[in-house]
Amino acid sequence: MKEKAKDILEWVYCIIIALILALLFRYFIATPTIVQQRSMYPTLEENQRLILNRTYRITGATPKRGDIITFEAPTRAYSKWEADQSNPVAIYDNEPKGLWKKFVYYSLELTKTSYIKRVIAFPGEHVKIEDNVVYINGKVMEENYLREDVITESEIFYDFIVPEGYIFAMGDNRTKSTDCRALGCIPMKKIEGIVCLRFWPFSAFGKIK
Repeated sequence: MKEKAKDILEWVYCIIIALILALLFRYFIATPTIVQQRSMYPTLEENQRLILNRTYRITGATPKRGDIITFEAPTRAYSKWEADQSNPVAIYDNEPKGLWKKFVYYSLELTKTSYIKRVIAFPGEHVKIEDNVVYINGKVMEENYLREDVITESEIFYDFIVPEGYIFAMGDNRTKSTDCRALGCIPMKKIEGIVCLRFWPFSAFGKIK
């Protein structure tokens, strides 16, 4: 019986270690994810499978302009009557309570909603959206990844400076995307990963442009 108990304990230890390593890899190295909305169409389509690069948590690197990222969804969007162009920051006020709920939310990410968008502007940059054009520091932003018929409009956040510690991101399918134009700028600490690879369907396998 002692030998059997010892074998069982060894298996339990192995399983626990494997789970911890899997969680660390998922949180700090790479995570698979599924596209669930059409906000990035045609770049990304619903039900496509992606790999997120999460090594920035270790290296401290930040996304580049044009990178596609995922981030924790803000609590809600603004209305055009309450938006303050001088303070265009996303609202996060549903912090989970208790150690277990925080573990499930932040580490396992089972109860968390995430958005996938493209990085447009960085801290200190002046963003202006006018006449279907995005201006960064007064210069027209070239967006070759958009379809020719895409319309970029905003009645909520449209003329502001990205605050320190935040980024501004939008979906490629602008009329079908709830993004920073309505949510406000996203804190860097809420970024979950940078999309680095599409692995499903196999016909579209490869890096995302």
